[in-house]
Amino acid sequence: MDRALEQIVGPAKEAALEVLRHNRRGPCRGLPRTAGWGYPEPYTRDLMIAALGILVSGDLKLVAALRRTLEILARHQSTRGHIPSLVHDPEDRGASDCTPLFLLAAGCFRRATGESSFLAEAVDRALGWMEYQSPADRPLVAQLPTSDWRDEQWVLGYGLYVNAVLYSALRLLGRSEWAEAMADQMGHFTIQGGRQNRHVHEGLALRRKPYYAMWSYKIYRSERFDLLGNSLAVLSGIASPHRSRAMVTWVEAECRSLRRNEELAVSLPPNLFPYIRPDDPDWRDRYRIYNPPGEYHNGGIWPFVCGFYVAACVAAGKMRLARRRLAALTELITPARRRGLAFGFNEWIKAQTGEPMGQDWQTWSAAMYLYAAACVEQERTPFFEDIRNAV
Repeated sequence: MDRALEQIVGPAKEAALEVLRHNRRGPCRGLPRTAGWGYPEPYTRDLMIAALGILVSGDLKLVAALRRTLEILARHQSTRGHIPSLVHDPEDRGASDCTPLFLLAAGCFRRATGESSFLAEAVDRALGWMEYQSPADRPLVAQLPTSDWRDEQWVLGYGLYVNAVLYSALRLLGRSEWAEAMADQMGHFTIQGGRQNRHVHEGLALRRKPYYAMWSYKIYRSERFDLLGNSLAVLSGIASPHRSRAMVTWVEAECRSLRRNEELAVSLPPNLFPYIRPDDPDWRDRYRIYNPPGEYHNGGIWPFVCGFYVAACVAAGKMRLARRRLAALTELITPARRRGLAFGFNEWIKAQTGEPMGQDWQTWSAAMYLYAAACVEQERTPFFEDIRNAV
């Protein structure tokens, strides 16, 4: 990392650690907070994603808090292996991504600490739960709409993001046969036309496009670009090196077009594009209030997702771009809605204006900034390096 970039990244990293230390203990049984003020609850998915940044930070107190969080999740696991959506509430269930994220965080924790059997029984139960999450008894897992991190977004059937998380976890946990079968089926094309041959299973690959479908199920699919799911596909090696490079090049070209059309005001990609508009067939009336174009899950800019994108640029071998996008991410995490904060680490940013719209001092925003910075500094992607090397 050159000196100019170090000068802006250094203070931001210290601020990210301050956020995580502030959020380390909250009012719910002393578990970490999801955000500094707005979200006192310990949301499982946020804290499991934050594990990546916590583990590369080297902060022993943060790592200890992560250990306790994982252990409590294991105690609150359902008898069938399902992980709750709130760490402290075993009855709050229904998320499609909390169990695979628990598996990913546990796998990363094992690699970071050398404790190869950490939470072995809970991990085995969680794997058992995931084995039953396919309506067609396939290696890929399916989900219901609004059940993953996008609680205002319809993702139906075989979603890219959840399957990419599970694939990554399986690689870290040594479940190579299942992981290889998943990658093979994700590489199948989505179904074209109005009929599905009973012997042809749908996949997530798109014809004449370098990225993967956001989801597919039978003859249905979404070809909108899911930044988080596709970044994970690059990081985990689901996407080949050639496809990964082509995908990043495509993202940058599409973002230049969005900026020319005044639909994007920052240098980082929206979480979803093209945005869903009222006259589109996948528009839902509720989006008008909660999910307008360029906002929230319908194209908002999420710093934690952009952290994954920076890491994906590193994984794709595009280091110059990764450094530029880390600088852009440093700018993105600066504005705050609360007065007196040097760095906001806000939840999400409106695409058309660059205005912070969510909660400040978001745990996963701070943690994924640390992870993205570590990737650029080391010119490698901790944990995911092991996953790609296992392919």
